[in-house]
Amino acid sequence: METSLLRSYLATVYELPTANGPIRASLDGDIVTDPSTLPELLTRPFTVLTGYNPRSMLLPRKVNESRHVVLRDLLILGCYRVESCVGYEEDPEGTWREPSWLVHGMDRDEAIAFGRVFRQNTILVCRSGRPELIVTDPTCDDLSKAIVGNWRVRN
Repeated sequence: METSLLRSYLATVYELPTANGPIRASLDGDIVTDPSTLPELLTRPFTVLTGYNPRSMLLPRKVNESRHVVLRDLLILGCYRVESCVGYEEDPEGTWREPSWLVHGMDRDEAIAFGRVFRQNTILVCRSGRPELIVTDPTCDDLSKAIVGNWRVRN
């Protein structure tokens, strides 16, 4: 995977919903030796998926929204608890924002399959307080290659 693309994926800020309000976090933090210091959500198993902009190809808003709704409906039909979230670049000049779905408790292999079906370069999977970017596009890198990150909670 291209180094600049990987850097931007790791620096993406995810705004994730919780009962106490949203958590803002990225994957470019320092190693967390004690996961109990993280917000509770970041220690639970979840996946972040989107239907937007397959293979980084900008699509019209209506097409992206339709794909995103279909993804949500499939996840709900699969009996997953799904919540709306967003990934964005923190740069004040940045305009990139991508609506996503926070999917609670999804199996890693199934998450990879959804990423492939919706033609995403990568997906985000969290297990035991460790976030991973997983490649779902074989033209970016080896399929299912995982880049392990560390949570960085942003205020």
